[in-house]
Amino acid sequence: MKNFSSGFHPPVPGQERKDYEKESIGKDKETSQGDHQEEEKPQGRCEWDFSLSAVVSSSTNVAVSDTLGVIEIDPSNTIVATGGIARKIRIYTLNSLLPQENVQFQGEQNIALLDHVNACKYYVCTPAKLSSLKWKPGSGGSLLGSGDYDGVVMEYDLERQMPTFERDEHGGRRVWSVDYSHRDPFVGASGSDDGTMQMWDSRCGEGGGCVAKVQPTVARSAVCCVEFNPLGDALVAVGCADRKAYAYDVRKMLDPIHVFAGHEKTVTYVRFLDAETMVSAGTDGCLKLWNISSSGLIRTYKGHVNSRSFVGLSVWRHGGLLGCGSENNQVFVYDKRWGDPIWVHGFDPMARSGCDRGFVSSVCWRQVHEEQCTLLAGGSNGVLQVFVGRRKS
Repeated sequence: MKNFSSGFHPPVPGQERKDYEKESIGKDKETSQGDHQEEEKPQGRCEWDFSLSAVVSSSTNVAVSDTLGVIEIDPSNTIVATGGIARKIRIYTLNSLLPQENVQFQGEQNIALLDHVNACKYYVCTPAKLSSLKWKPGSGGSLLGSGDYDGVVMEYDLERQMPTFERDEHGGRRVWSVDYSHRDPFVGASGSDDGTMQMWDSRCGEGGGCVAKVQPTVARSAVCCVEFNPLGDALVAVGCADRKAYAYDVRKMLDPIHVFAGHEKTVTYVRFLDAETMVSAGTDGCLKLWNISSSGLIRTYKGHVNSRSFVGLSVWRHGGLLGCGSENNQVFVYDKRWGDPIWVHGFDPMARSGCDRGFVSSVCWRQVHEEQCTLLAGGSNGVLQVFVGRRKS
C-alpha cells in the first residue's frame, strides 16, 4: 500500500476512491488532549424501525465503474445531488426517490425499483472524477460546489447547468473535500492531497482570492476532509492522514485551537454534531465523538469495516444518529449514546457468495426536525438506496 504523504499515486483499478495506508500506526489509547478519558460504554438499544424504501440502479450492464463517492441533500431537504467517478453530477428531487404510484415493487416490502435515467431530473457532465460536493448556503439549491481528482474546485449554476467558478490552486493534487462557510457563504474551503486546507472567496475574481492557507502537518500529510461549523461558530475542522483532526478559528488561521488525537489511521471525515461535539471517522474502522472545547474523547463507535476506502459519514443532528458505510457492503447506523451499531443493513443481499460485493461508499441524512428520518446510501456499484426510519412507539 502506498503512503499518502509520499505523493500522488493512481488509484487501484476498480477501487478508485481508496485511502492508501497512511503514516505509521500508533496504539490507540482512547485518550485525548488534557487526559480526558473515554466514557464507559453503556448498553445500546434501537429506538427506530428502519426499512428500505427505494433502490435506484442502472438498467444497463455496461462494465463501467460508477462508484457514488458523495451524496448531498440541499438545505431545503428536497433536492439530492450525487457524484463519483462517472464524471457527472446527477440531480434528483427527493420525491422522485420516494414515489407513491406507477412503480415496480419488490415483494411484500414495497421497495420501489427505479432506474437512474428515469429517476434523475437531469445531470451535469464534469471534466474529472468527483470526490466531493457541497450545496452553497443561501443559493436556493441553485449553486453546487465540487472538488475533483484533478485538484480543481468548481461551482456549478444548476439552473443553467454550467460552471460559473473554477479554482485550480492545489497543484493538480486531488481535492478530497470542499465546504462553504455558513457565516459567509461566499467563502469556501478545500482540502487536498497537497497537504493544505485553503480558504477562498468566490467574489475575488477568477480563481477566487485566497483568504487563508494552512498546512496542518510538517510532513504535508493529505487533508482528507474539511467542514465549517454549520451551527454558526467560527470553526472549521479538518481531518488528516497523520491520524488527527484539527479545528481552526477562521478569524485567525495560524495554529489549530483544538487537536483531536486518538485514531490509529487516517481521519477521513469530520462532522459537527452539535454546538459541543464533533464526530470523526478513520480507516481504523472507528467513529469517534469528541468534546470540542476540551478536545476530549467521549465515545468510540465500532462495528463497521473500514481499512482503506472512503465509506461516507453523515450525522442526523435532530435525532442524534450517525450513519456510515462499510467495506463489507453494509450500511451502519449508530446512536450517539452507544458505541455499538443500532441498525445494520446489507446493501446487496442478492450478491453471490464468494463474489466481490463492493462496498458502501457514501451516506447522507436528510436534516429534518421530526420523528421520521431518511438516509440515502450509495455503493461502489453505482446503486443508490433510500431508507426510511420511524421512531418506535
